[in-house]
Amino acid sequence: MSTLKPASWTYAEEFVAEPEAADAARRRGIEFGSATPVGTGAGALLRVLAASVGPRHVMEIGSGAGTSGIWLLGGMPEDGVLTTIDIDPEHASAAKASYAAAGVAPQRTRVITGRAAEVLPRMSDGAYDLVLIDADKGAYPVYVEHAVRLLRSGGVLALDNMLWHDKVADPAARDEATTVLRDLGKTLRDDERLISALVPVSDGLFVAVRR
Repeated sequence: MSTLKPASWTYAEEFVAEPEAADAARRRGIEFGSATPVGTGAGALLRVLAASVGPRHVMEIGSGAGTSGIWLLGGMPEDGVLTTIDIDPEHASAAKASYAAAGVAPQRTRVITGRAAEVLPRMSDGAYDLVLIDADKGAYPVYVEHAVRLLRSGGVLALDNMLWHDKVADPAARDEATTVLRDLGKTLRDDERLISALVPVSDGLFVAVRR
């Protein structure tokens, strides 16, 4: 059993410094209130995952103000393209501004404003190397089914907030979002299409490789 203490968790969470542009995007996202950014520890892990896969095509569901996108782009090759979907035009505009502030070339990002459940069916099977889901928690199961379809063999799936404020691990917590995420995590753990792990970083990052 792990003996990880709160101080160690905090140390690990802050071990990799957040890039200035990502920090600025984080502050912008917090101001929105409805665009809670990915944690610093999770962002650093996403950058490592991107660097390990060398993805040229990345899909992000839920752009927020661009924090996670900047982390992902930091690990992608120079010809890699990030496609991000967000229902809120203000979020999409903020994400574009954050990418520009980070010095990302315009051709490396494609920001789509719309409902992910309507946009995703138009995306090609097996066309993406990495997919990150960080949007409406109630719709995670729908997004996941599209994500697995979109991933090539060997591609990486990542879901943020999979410990959901420490509530997923608490059997007494039965609100809708917690129940959806708890049940989804177990379903994905047993999905034979995936090799998976749940990492206790930030608010919980579920990661998997598509077989």
